[in-house]
Amino acid sequence: MSRKKQQNQKKKKEESYEDYGGEEVAETKESTKKVDSGITCTGILGTQYFDRDMKFHSFSMSFHGKELITNTEVNLLFGKRYGLIGENGCGKTTFLKALANREIPIPAHVDIYHLNGEVAPTDMTAQDVVIELGKLEQLKLEKEAEELMEKQGDDDNAQAILDDIYDRLDQLDSSKFESKAGELLHGLGFSHQMMKKPTKDLSGGWRMRVALARALFIRPTVLLLDEPTNHLDLEACVWLEEYLKGYNRILILISHSQDFLDGVCTNIMLLHKTKLSYYSGNYSTYCKTRKEKEVNQMKEYEKQQGEIAHLRAFISSCGTYSNLVKQAKSKQKIIDKMEEDGLVEKVEDRHNFVFRFKDTGKLPPPVLGFDMVAFSYSGAAKDYLYKDLNLAIDSDSRISLVGPNGAGKSTLLKLMLGDIQATAGKITRHRHLKLGRYHQHSCEQLEMDMSPVDYMRKVFGGSIQEWRPELGKFGITGNDQTVPIKNLSDGQKSRVVFCEIANHHPNILLLDEPTNNLDIECIDSLAEAIKAFDGGVVLVSHDFRLIDQVSKEIWVCDNKMVKPWKSDIRDYKEYLKKSLTKK
Repeated sequence: MSRKKQQNQKKKKEESYEDYGGEEVAETKESTKKVDSGITCTGILGTQYFDRDMKFHSFSMSFHGKELITNTEVNLLFGKRYGLIGENGCGKTTFLKALANREIPIPAHVDIYHLNGEVAPTDMTAQDVVIELGKLEQLKLEKEAEELMEKQGDDDNAQAILDDIYDRLDQLDSSKFESKAGELLHGLGFSHQMMKKPTKDLSGGWRMRVALARALFIRPTVLLLDEPTNHLDLEACVWLEEYLKGYNRILILISHSQDFLDGVCTNIMLLHKTKLSYYSGNYSTYCKTRKEKEVNQMKEYEKQQGEIAHLRAFISSCGTYSNLVKQAKSKQKIIDKMEEDGLVEKVEDRHNFVFRFKDTGKLPPPVLGFDMVAFSYSGAAKDYLYKDLNLAIDSDSRISLVGPNGAGKSTLLKLMLGDIQATAGKITRHRHLKLGRYHQHSCEQLEMDMSPVDYMRKVFGGSIQEWRPELGKFGITGNDQTVPIKNLSDGQKSRVVFCEIANHHPNILLLDEPTNNLDIECIDSLAEAIKAFDGGVVLVSHDFRLIDQVSKEIWVCDNKMVKPWKSDIRDYKEYLKKSLTKK
């Protein structure tokens, strides 16, 4: 007999959900908390306790006293996949933490999984770590179902919650745990051998993938993902995009990749000027809708400003003539009423900073060349990661390196830089060549207790007045220039790194996942900077859109070889999709 039939045979109690668990329910109606995390939230639950949709009125959030969200509505509809966007530092990550910590009155029956760190390094294998959480989730759901059957009453919403629990239990079939965990890990790039490795033998990036697999395995009611593609290669990004398209619960996703947001999201949440606003459709639809909205807003703004100017001109012309003073006062009342109701705001240009890498003059070729280069970390030929490489990079190069994780893309950049030496063959560099390098851990090299201005002065010298406008070009403005770097968002820290790189005047840029902490507008600025740069660029990125914007050549790293891809990155993405289908 199915669980549903067993449940339907249970005698239903007559009380509604308001009649039981009174203290627990009351606690979810309104909340004001201040916790050690520095997050302070207020908000009122605007839906019934057992609704699968969640709405919160008058929501506000601050972080260490700084207001990030003020008096706004939070609307989370079951079955929707939200892309949370906004400029770096606006509070997106803090908002996800507030939800995960239940800083707002989220009903107890709503389970939340927040992907905010890798799994711990232990003796358990990657596959077993995923399965372990599945077993715990199965026990938890069975207990919740029993408790809910006892006290649901005639509440139809409670029945929907119970049905949903049974659906999840049906999918958490213990006989399929191993195969399901293996499928998820394989999709995220694990080989069969890696799945059987203890997590203590995996890098932080691979343990983050294990954490992501755990989240997908249990399918929580609310899944919170903050930049889930940061540790993935292009193939795993394509797999995750295809997988999340079918996520039919509540997903809130922060991502810098427009391509990924387009493929996954049904709705966009914009956090701007401490308010949340909502748009139907994916990111491209949002851009179109917002542009149309801003055009109409500017028309209304110009019309209103024209009316105000006309009224003020009339008031000024009245002078002290007694017969006109009354009319002037009447016109002023119209202006006062318009201001009281709130004037139409002028649309601001969101693209308020421009990346620029300083021109250094083109170096004549050959600038950087590989001649029959081979490399292995052990030095042994049997361990070659690359063999017989013949490559050339000059001041006009715009090259993107693609391929699976472990194929050696970052190793190839290290060989170009000279951090490691070729095992065989020869690497030549122009004698005046200066290389600028950005990698995933560049921000960690900043002096966290120093301000951006003081850090730049320490590296290059100069005055505060010299570095303020320079940092401003990279979007570090106002107080952000003088607070400790540790207080900046990850995206803002990345901008400080780019400012430093630009002022070293490199001839060739080696960029390893430069978009991980940047917002979309900032990535567009980076793309413009790359296109305007008079030197060469070699890029490793999982952001299809950035690659599409800047690359002239695609080099595929795999099977100890580096081969040119004969088409563009869009065609390469379709190739990856077909490969996943075959697998």
